[in-house]
Amino acid sequence: MALTKRKIINDPVYGFITINHPLIFSILAHPYYQRLRRIQQMAMASMVYPGAVHTRLHHSLGAYHLMSNAVIELRSKGVDITEAEETAVKAAILLHDIGHGPFSHALENMLVKGVTHEQLSLQIMEVLNEEMDGELSLAIRIFTDQYPKPFLHQLISGQLDVDRMDYLSRDSFYSGVSEGVIGYDRILKMLVVHEGQLMVEEKGIYSVEKFLVARRQMYWQVYLHKTVLSAEKMMVKILERVRSLYSKEDPMLQTLSMLDYFLGEFTGEMDRESLEKFCAIDDHDVMHAIKRWSQHPDPILALLCKRFLDRKLYKSRIQAEPFEPDFIREKEIAAMNRFGVTEADIPYLCFTGEATNTLYQTRDERINILFKDGSVTDISRIDNALIHQNLSAPVKKFYICSLT
Repeated sequence: MALTKRKIINDPVYGFITINHPLIFSILAHPYYQRLRRIQQMAMASMVYPGAVHTRLHHSLGAYHLMSNAVIELRSKGVDITEAEETAVKAAILLHDIGHGPFSHALENMLVKGVTHEQLSLQIMEVLNEEMDGELSLAIRIFTDQYPKPFLHQLISGQLDVDRMDYLSRDSFYSGVSEGVIGYDRILKMLVVHEGQLMVEEKGIYSVEKFLVARRQMYWQVYLHKTVLSAEKMMVKILERVRSLYSKEDPMLQTLSMLDYFLGEFTGEMDRESLEKFCAIDDHDVMHAIKRWSQHPDPILALLCKRFLDRKLYKSRIQAEPFEPDFIREKEIAAMNRFGVTEADIPYLCFTGEATNTLYQTRDERINILFKDGSVTDISRIDNALIHQNLSAPVKKFYICSLT
C-alpha cells in the first residue's frame, strides 16, 4: 500500500502545518496560488509596524490550518463531515483570498473597478476547477453557500470564521500589537453545529467577546492607523493621477508589466484573458511603477511618488466629527502655496473622507450561542453590559489628509 504524500510546513504562529492531500498539493503548486507570496497581507501597515510584512500566502496557509483543527473538533462532537467535504472546505479556505490584487484592500476597486476580490476569487476558482477536471466543484458550492450544510460555508465566511481568526492572530503577531491576540484555540474548542448552523457553546461567550473586542482594537490601532491610512491614500492618489494622464504615447507612464493593461485598455469586463492578466500582477509591479513614475515630468505625479518612496506621507488627522469647511479650506490653501499647484490639482494634495468600522453586524451574519438547555440566542441579545452596549454600534470617523 502506497504511503500518502505528506508535507510539513513550519509556521511561526501555529508551529507545524500538515499538507496531506493531492488536491491541496495541486492548489499550492499552481502559479495563481504562488502569486500570493508576492502580495502583502497588510498592505501599507509595514510603514508603521515594520514587522508586518507577511503575505497572503502565509495567511491562507494559517486559515487552512485552523480549518483542519475545526473539522477535527466538530467531528469529535459527532458532526458528520465526510472526507470529500473535509477536502473541499480546506481547498475553499486556501483559495478564499486568491482574488486579491496588489496591496490587497488598499487598492481594491482601483485597478479593477467594480469587481470585488471575492468575485475574482470565485472566477479564479472556476478556472482552476476546469484545469483540475472538476475536483473543486464541491469546494465552489461550499464557498458560494450553495451546499446543504451551511456550517461549512460559515467556517469560511461568517462573523466567527477561520479567516478572521487567522488574520487577527497573524496580524497581531507580525505587527507586535498584543491587543489583537485572541484565544483562537479555545474558540475552536467551543464551536458546535446545531440544526446545520455553526454556533458557539455557552461557555465560549467570553472568548467570543474578547475576539470581537480584539477585532475592533486592531482596526483602529493597525488597519485604520492614521499613518497607514495616509500611505494607502497616497498610493490610491498616485494611481488616480496616472489614470488621468494615461496615454499609450507616453513612454514614461508605461510600466512594461500587465499593470499597463489595467491602467489603459481594461474595459471593466473580467473575461478569461483579463483574468490571466490580473493574475500576472502583484505588489512588485506597483512598486516598480511608482519608482518609474517618480521620474515623470508631471510635477504632481513625481511629487506623490517621491514622497511615497521616501515615506514623506500625507499628514493626517482622524476625529469623530466632520471637519469644518474653513479648516479644510485653510489646509487646501496652505498646500497650494507650498507646492505651487492650481485649484484643479488640490484633490491630490488635500482631501477628506470617512472611515467606518462595525464590530458586529447583526443584519447579515450572526454569532449564535447554544445554551445547555438547547436554546439559541444571538450574542448581541445576551444580557452582558459590554456586548449589549457596544457590539453593533458602528463607529464612523472622519479624516483629512494633506501634504505639508
